Amino acid sequence: MDDMHNVDADCSDVFPLTRRLTSSILEANPVHRRFMDNAMAANLPSEREHLEQYLSFCVSQGLSIEFLAECYLVILGDTLREQVYFKKHGNYRYHSFAQVADRVYHDETYMSRYMYGLAITSFLWPNHLQMLRFFDEVLPHDAGGSYLEIGPGHGYYLMKAMQQSAYNEFMAVDISETSIELTRQLIEHYSGKTECVLRQEDFLDNKFKDDFFSAVVMGEVLEHVEDPGRFLREIRRVADAQAFIYVTTCINAPAVDHIFLFNSVEHLEAMIVDAGLIIRERCICPYEGKSIEESVALRLPVNVAYSLSRK
Repeated sequence: MDDMHNVDADCSDVFPLTRRLTSSILEANPVHRRFMDNAMAANLPSEREHLEQYLSFCVSQGLSIEFLAECYLVILGDTLREQVYFKKHGNYRYHSFAQVADRVYHDETYMSRYMYGLAITSFLWPNHLQMLRFFDEVLPHDAGGSYLEIGPGHGYYLMKAMQQSAYNEFMAVDISETSIELTRQLIEHYSGKTECVLRQEDFLDNKFKDDFFSAVVMGEVLEHVEDPGRFLREIRRVADAQAFIYVTTCINAPAVDHIFLFNSVEHLEAMIVDAGLIIRERCICPYEGKSIEESVALRLPVNVAYSLSRK
């Protein structure tokens, strides 16, 4: 059985958009075939259905599957390029928000491609899929109160929280106007209406009350900011005493807009504890095929997710 048949068999006619996506990706990048085979084989049937539904949403917004394949390939190409730089120099290419803001967050064309591509990696990249599963596991399904998401990006985690939890109010803040609009479109598509307050603003500029939110979620933000400890302390301030807190980030994981380098799990977790937070559960995702010890020793990317609470 050849590799193309493997991909076709995994997608089949039950998921035609997914099949078209993988075919478009492999046509442009044939060397990605083994990775794609493994990715599709790792998906549960429900996860394949969720990817198909996400692609259907994108198509409903006037996007072509070929465009979405290009978005994915932008993420893949940019990440590989930054990994080469990191291996050579031992640090990320950029170190300040000012260096990446205009070329990423404030560039509507690039940011749109970045967000669509990043959403697709949530279903195809093993570490990203594992963190999405972890979020499903730890998200409280019966807690009430107000839910805040910092940096919703493409909006998929926020949409899942709105579908699966019982929080009474939802709010999200993001510095990118493009991300706010993509999140709005996603929520409206899945819910039929906007049930969330979306604000384009810097979380650190907020005027939220102390102890206000019953849930605070911040995915893939800490590596994008100059002072991640300040973000963690601010989360601790606005979360109530029983709040569910969910944070993800990465270690030795270069990307075009990553500016803060966590070099070990211990480095990151010390910062979390210093911010006044307690680690309840953790999801550590080493580089595919490597242990966490090997990944850190070789400075390979590691993804991490935490369920936290206040001290």
